[in-house]
Amino acid sequence: MSRINRRGLLAATTALLAAPSIGRAQAWPSGQVRIVVGFPPGGAADIVARLAATRLTEIWKVQVVVDNKPGAGGNVAGLEVSRTPPDGANFLITSSSAAVSKLLYKTMAYNPFTDLAPVTMAVSIPNVMVVPAASPDKSIQDFIARAKVNPGKLNFGSAGIGSSIHLSGELFKHLAKVDITHVPYRGAAPAMNDLIGGRLDVIFDTITVSTPHLRAGTTRALGVTSATPIPTLPDAPPIGSVVPGYVALSWFAFYAVAKTPDAILAKAARDFEAALRHEAVITKLSELGANVVGGAPATLAAAMVAEEKLWAPVIEAAGIKHSQ
Repeated sequence: MSRINRRGLLAATTALLAAPSIGRAQAWPSGQVRIVVGFPPGGAADIVARLAATRLTEIWKVQVVVDNKPGAGGNVAGLEVSRTPPDGANFLITSSSAAVSKLLYKTMAYNPFTDLAPVTMAVSIPNVMVVPAASPDKSIQDFIARAKVNPGKLNFGSAGIGSSIHLSGELFKHLAKVDITHVPYRGAAPAMNDLIGGRLDVIFDTITVSTPHLRAGTTRALGVTSATPIPTLPDAPPIGSVVPGYVALSWFAFYAVAKTPDAILAKAARDFEAALRHEAVITKLSELGANVVGGAPATLAAAMVAEEKLWAPVIEAAGIKHSQ
């Protein structure tokens, strides 16, 4: 067989082997697609999922539904998606806490690194140090001073153990050297409700969830977790300007179940990003302080590794461990 013929045969064989994967991607999606949200309605992940689902329904010409499965810092939803067929019909949106879950739980029914397939990072969101409108604290310094004369008596809420809101609070405790008590909830929205009601002293919540309440005057922002000021919150300085070294950002990302074909993952990543970069969607997200990130599955996979490395020493130093 001539060299040219051998090369031709090799090329044809490669094309035939790739055809099923390409075909699956071109035919996908052929039916309803579900986005499972790891937190209750009203939180940042839920808002992003619903904005994306509306646009993706138009792009894919199939119904894209949102299904909230809160609990265990997003792990209830993660476990459910990990048990679905790898056909691209089910996606998960959860927070960066997925990257540190195995550091926080004694036992886990699934491993986010091996049982899920990264698709794309959706958005990056700064958190805000928020207190009730009736709080006596008018600044970060006020809160720190009150916490130091009342060790263990002030509390902070979160969306669950290991959530970005929780870790933001733990980092504040560590660097500001204050003793405040963590109160976990099954999502950011119920925690915010208790803050407004005066049952919590502070939350380091996402700007996405916090903004409507700040505008309504039911809460007050003391500071932001980003390294630089946020234009929409000119009176809330970076916490790092008062507590040296403090920076903490939340991000939310889309995942599929492991073993989903690479061609589907690549197409899903492109389409999720396109949905979030639609003019109307990006305007809404910008109003809520969320920055669209996007990127390929490999980029999200690398971000998960970096996130675990970043928070591992904080988790160990604080002795954070879920009881289950």
